Amino acid sequence: MKNEPIYVELSIDSEMDKLWNATQNPDLHQQWDLRFSEIKYLPKEEGKPQEFLYRTNIGFGKSIEGWGKSVGSHHTEDGSKTSSLHFGTDQAISIIKEGRGYWKYIPQSDHSIQFLTQYNYEPSFGLPGKLFDRFIFRPMMGWATALSFDVLKRWMETGETPASQYTRFFSNVLLSFFFSFLWIYHGIVPKLIAMHPDEVLMVTNILPLTNNEGELIVLVAGVLEVLVGITWMLYKNKRRLFCFQAIAFPILMATAIVSDIHYIFLPFNPLTFNLALLVLSIIGIRISANIPTATSCKRKP
Repeated sequence: MKNEPIYVELSIDSEMDKLWNATQNPDLHQQWDLRFSEIKYLPKEEGKPQEFLYRTNIGFGKSIEGWGKSVGSHHTEDGSKTSSLHFGTDQAISIIKEGRGYWKYIPQSDHSIQFLTQYNYEPSFGLPGKLFDRFIFRPMMGWATALSFDVLKRWMETGETPASQYTRFFSNVLLSFFFSFLWIYHGIVPKLIAMHPDEVLMVTNILPLTNNEGELIVLVAGVLEVLVGITWMLYKNKRRLFCFQAIAFPILMATAIVSDIHYIFLPFNPLTFNLALLVLSIIGIRISANIPTATSCKRKP
């Protein structure tokens, strides 16, 4: 089973020295590269490659620690630079055994820099490890590399720090999962499964419908809410969904209160519930503006 190398490329509007420093200085590198939690250079011996140690936190107090060597850098007459790496780890839990790759910096006529990387590695754990790597881990590594490159680009071009970008990115992801769960849960549990009497009562209090007709409306509403929850998982432009909710939640709140004013006196009521969701949606609108994305990178040579 042949391992396809990971390739990521994008254009960065930056001075060469500034970009080189951000990628070669370990203190700066670890700020933007999602693949590493810590990079530490070891004392360099004259005439030998620069050696370093890296650590990647994988959660639950566990981390992968490995070694690396900058095996060479080449500067051409047109100003291009190349930095090659040899890396690996001896930890048994690591899917990566050993690998090699390079970074290349190519000046463009518009004064931008074409920044690209290609690397490959040998996975551990035999055939099961190769299958896991091919279908799960390697795509994740490619995505993490591309997202990191876009974070680096925005840092170089706009000055927004990687920490700020990642805070907005993962807050956006968290809110997206939360709203997806919320819509699906409220569509399935109280409407499709339980057909809760209060759900039907809210409909029949506003519209002149029979109980059976009210149940049909609740059934349709439940299906629509599930579809909205699925949309949160699949639709890429989350900002539009946040804007939709900023309109929808006040309407849902007003509808529930108009159906029965006594709802606002309940411990968990539509007034406070929808106001909280409205505030979260407004926060989502703010943080989802121009967030970093892995899709901005070219993934094939």
